[in-house]
Amino acid sequence: MYQAENTNFKTNRSFTQEFTRSCLGRIIIAGVILLVAMLVAYFTAPKEDDMNMEMTDNIMQCLEVNSENKGDAVDDYVHNLAFVFTTADTTMIPKDILETYYKHNRLESYRHTFFSTTYIHNNMHPEGTRVGVGVFGLIIPTVLYKDILLDVGPVHKGYEQKLNQQVIIPDDDLGENPNITEFHYKRNPDD
Repeated sequence: MYQAENTNFKTNRSFTQEFTRSCLGRIIIAGVILLVAMLVAYFTAPKEDDMNMEMTDNIMQCLEVNSENKGDAVDDYVHNLAFVFTTADTTMIPKDILETYYKHNRLESYRHTFFSTTYIHNNMHPEGTRVGVGVFGLIIPTVLYKDILLDVGPVHKGYEQKLNQQVIIPDDDLGENPNITEFHYKRNPDD
């Protein structure tokens, strides 16, 4: 009604411009980018030996940092960022702690399709707890000091020990009971 009769609705865009602006074109482009990222992740996922070697170094750094003062989980997360770029100095770790670590802890690494993971197994975590992830050729430690078993001892003192100790109340005179009338907990009708 308001258009001229000889108007052509065809635009002067190229096929590439039309393809990149269409919904199907954007889906295909996103799929190609995702496929390339998956191929790069597949070929750069660290092998089990690399994961074991790097995670052993990261755990030694965790033991080195926490040998003098035990930190909390936030400290471990901050240290894990630095562990990616540094190596451990095992001469700073006391020999008895190293022996206890090797005696009671075991590392296992698994290579998945696009990434790798490392788990530490010990008596606290017999099923294993994840202490590292490797993706795109980078190994990222997620080890916490509390995941490492370094102190082994009995859980209780003996089998004959009672679980619940009786509380002994001395027979001292505790004084007189206060004079409580019903008006303390019911409203006084005189008020």
